[in-house]
Amino acid sequence: MASGRFITFEGGEGSGKSTQARLLADSLLARGIDCIVTREPGGSPFAEQVRDLLLDPATHPHSALSEALLFYAARADHLEKVIRPALVGGRWVICDRFSDSTRVYQVEVGGLPVDAFRALELIVVKLTYPDLTIVLDVPAEVGLARATTRRLAQAIAGEDADAYEKRDADFHARLRDGFLEVAKAEPHRCSVLDGTKPPDVIAAEVLAQVDRRLLPPAGSR
Repeated sequence: MASGRFITFEGGEGSGKSTQARLLADSLLARGIDCIVTREPGGSPFAEQVRDLLLDPATHPHSALSEALLFYAARADHLEKVIRPALVGGRWVICDRFSDSTRVYQVEVGGLPVDAFRALELIVVKLTYPDLTIVLDVPAEVGLARATTRRLAQAIAGEDADAYEKRDADFHARLRDGFLEVAKAEPHRCSVLDGTKPPDVIAAEVLAQVDRRLLPPAGSR
């Protein structure tokens, strides 16, 4: 049975990843391509429990290594229970964040030694790497403004902002730089798109990247 394709969306807070993941899934389903949308941290029942711990503002301060270990515990379950079975079954997987977020948040910004990151990748991810990663690039102040709007909605709903949304502007600017560096280092896998454009324009650009990079020409299908 042919394996599916694995597409990830990356970017800082408020970059529009979740919206574009849903829009891409709608476009693929309209073409008859079976796909699922998932997220990290999370995506499986156990991983969602870990997500709650990681994003809870009340979680006690901890080291970058402790945080990375939690992310990879969630990722291991997510891969085993959701991502790999879908890919083996021929379904496409669209994931809001994956290992690139760990590299940027915990390594580039958080100070986790890169050797520790590589060891965890080897143990957990192995060969399940994305076929295509869309990096949605927005200036830190734009992402923070969007996150502020989201926080107001959360406050109305009685929810608190997560632990990452509360970080300062310098943290978010460093995140942006980190994602751009990842994309620069792996242009064969990553495509950087301007996340400040209207959602429908971005969605069309995302689909164009999928067509160019992952789908064969019409005459060869």
